[in-house]
Amino acid sequence: MIDARTFRDTMGRVPTGVCVITTKHADGALDGVTVGSFASLSLDPPLVIWSLDKKANCHEGFMTATHFAVNVLSEDQTDLSRVFATKEARPWDKLEHTPADQTGSPLFRGCCAYMECAMETIHDGGDHDIFVGRVLNLQPAPAGRPLLHFGGAYRRLDEDKVD
Repeated sequence: MIDARTFRDTMGRVPTGVCVITTKHADGALDGVTVGSFASLSLDPPLVIWSLDKKANCHEGFMTATHFAVNVLSEDQTDLSRVFATKEARPWDKLEHTPADQTGSPLFRGCCAYMECAMETIHDGGDHDIFVGRVLNLQPAPAGRPLLHFGGAYRRLDEDKVD
């Protein structure tokens, strides 16, 4: 049997980018969550994938969402990541954001990249649900370095490249 803490610590050795996934519901309510599970799934069609803990306070909102946006955080956005990583209510009125062109989902200034997605499908993944989105629109930022998570802490990308 694999111990949950050991599994979590081992997976923490896999570096990930940090994203805030947001959505705007039909009634105008906003939801958002910090994830490190974001990845591309398919180029044709353009699909992305991410997962969400079933106990997250925004889980029900994303289960009924028809669209979402991916905010790929920059290295100076640790505070924004922390806001969406808690179970606390989101202080939307204190966060500077603009609605995405096609979906209306919140976008935060200063991110490395943005994607607007239509919810394609949701799959059961144990204590998480797996969300697949079809990319409708995207915008890479002209510059910026990503916020990373590794070993249980936020990290910055080193300047050196490995060939």
